[in-house]
This record gives sequence, C-alpha cells and structure tokens, in this order.
Amino acid sequence: MDTTKNALKERIKELTCLYEVSSIIANTNFELIEDTLKAIAFSLKKAFQYPEKTDILIDCDTVSITTNSFSRDNLTIASSIKIFNTEKGTIIVHLNTSESKKINFLKEEQLLLDNVALKVGNLFERIEIQKNEASLKRQMEHADRLSILGEITAGIAHELNTPLANILGFSELLKVDLKSNSKAISDIDKIIKNAIFSREVVKKLMFFACEMPQEMKRVNIIVHIKNAIKLLDATFKKEQVKYIVKTEEDELWLRADPIQLTQIIFNLLMNAIYFSPKNGLITINTFSSKNNIVLKISDEGPGFKKDNLSKVFQPFFTTKPMGDGSGLGLSVVHGIVASHKGTITAENNTKKGATFTITLPKD
Repeated sequence: MDTTKNALKERIKELTCLYEVSSIIANTNFELIEDTLKAIAFSLKKAFQYPEKTDILIDCDTVSITTNSFSRDNLTIASSIKIFNTEKGTIIVHLNTSESKKINFLKEEQLLLDNVALKVGNLFERIEIQKNEASLKRQMEHADRLSILGEITAGIAHELNTPLANILGFSELLKVDLKSNSKAISDIDKIIKNAIFSREVVKKLMFFACEMPQEMKRVNIIVHIKNAIKLLDATFKKEQVKYIVKTEEDELWLRADPIQLTQIIFNLLMNAIYFSPKNGLITINTFSSKNNIVLKISDEGPGFKKDNLSKVFQPFFTTKPMGDGSGLGLSVVHGIVASHKGTITAENNTKKGATFTITLPKD
C-alpha cells in the first residue's frame, strides 16, 4: 500500500511541475529569460523523488542556470533542448548519491525531464520568432523611409535639372559675349564650374532614386573589381592602406549595368579607404550562391555607432567632416543595388571596422 501511495505522490509532483512550468512559460517576459529558466529549474528540482539531493543545470546558448554547485561525479540524467529541430542546449539533473548508493532516478523522471526540455525548447522558439518579427518590422520601416526619400529625391532632382541647364547654357553664351573681359570670363568660369558640380550632385540624387537609365548586360564581376582596384591603386598607396581580394573563381557572371556595377565597387572601396587607419587592411570577398553573386567589402576602421547603422544609406547623411563628403555616395550605391533587385547591408565587424554586403541576382 505504501508503495502505491508513494508512486501516486510522485506522479502528483510531476504533474504539478508540468503545470507550474507551463504557467511560468506562459507569463514569461522575454527580456528576463534567466529568471524564467531559474524558476523552471527550481520547479523541476521539487518534482524529483529526492529534491534535497537533486540539482538542475539548464545550459542553452549563452544562458546557463543551476540550482546549486554539484559534483560532476554524481549520478545524472539529461535531455536535449531543441530549437527548430536543432540541438541548442541541455537540461542535466544531478543526484547526490554520496550518502546512499541505493537511491536512483525513477524512469518516470526521465519522461518528466524530456517534457520540460521540450517546453523550454518551445520557449526559445517563441523568443526567436519574436526577434525575427521585430527585425523584419525594422527592415520594412527602413525600406519605407528610403522609398519615401527616393520619391522626394527624384522630384528634387527633376526640379533642379532645368534651372541648372539654363545656368550652364546662358553662362556659355555670356562667356562668348564677354570674351574680351578677362575678369568677367574668370567669374563666369566659376559659375560654370559650380553649376557642373551641382549637376553631378543631381545625377547622384537620380542614381539614388533609381531614375538613371540602365544598360543591362552579362558581366563578370571579377573584372570590374580588378578595374576598380586599378583606378584606386594610387589612392591605396597614398593613404597607406592594403587590400586583399578573396575569390574562389576567376569568373562570376551576372546581369548588371557595367558602369553602375563599377560605381558600386568604386564607391564602397573609396568609403573603406577613407575610414581605414594607416596600414589597415581592406578585404574584398566575392562568391557565388545558387541564385546570387555576393560581394563583401570589409575595413578595419572605427565602424558605425549603433544609432547610425539605420541611417547609413539615407541621402545627405555622413559621418565625415564638412567638406569631405556630400552624404550621397552610399545612397547612390543603395539606389543602384535596389534597381538591380539586389540587397545591401552594413554591419560592424566583431573586433573592428565595418562590412558592407551586396547580394545581386545572377539573372
């Protein structure tokens, strides 16, 4: 009779534990995951036959929770924590048998442990899903802002084109009429020079807004990388910056506008050189996936402040001092990549510097 009563008592403890764990998980604050796991561990500890001799270790990714210090020589049972069918951690139960070698785990206790590990895995899946949803929402908001900026920018560029063309045209006519007046010619040349500079800014705005016509061709990106490096060879030497090109193939083909593809590479390399320290290394890595060509350009500069990462591709945003940049270079790159139905991201490296990753479809 006592055996039956004890068995029933253990089953009640196990069911109570499962109910408690379910309640803890249902009321979890994802920002306080350590507290949640600690509560689960102590609830599980109480459910075992010898709770005073039992300790729990929950070890998953960067989180590790234990109810007490324990000896690795103790008797143990374990169950894997699986997140999206991938083993990401373990729950280990330790039983201190130093006082009595006769005590052992019940077979039902392994089943209980498996159930709790399954619930913990489901908890981490929910956390991952919520993180992904938040990340996707931020990306969509960022894309919407860039889209609105693109529309505004296109409108500004079109409005500026006509008066700039008139300024250049009438300045050239004045230059002919006043060819005998050297002072006036000098002033008109300044007007023409500044108007041409403004026209180039308008071109960049139109690139950002994807308003420039494209001539799509089948091109080898490796050739364009080499050409961009040749163009910048003197700049690399002058700034004392080194570079390395990593590619497993001599030919990586995709459909792109050759001039715009070169501009992507050129602008990103110029940006990397600007922020690189003396003797810094720029890494250009390109490879092929099933449907895309991926280009990564990394530097060893200061990287981005956290608040600036979301603004990197916005027109007129720059961390360079006044006069060193218009804030349009990366906006232009973003516009070109978008018009090629590709993606571009910016992120800080683990140790130092930043990496731009461009993904362009092959066809």
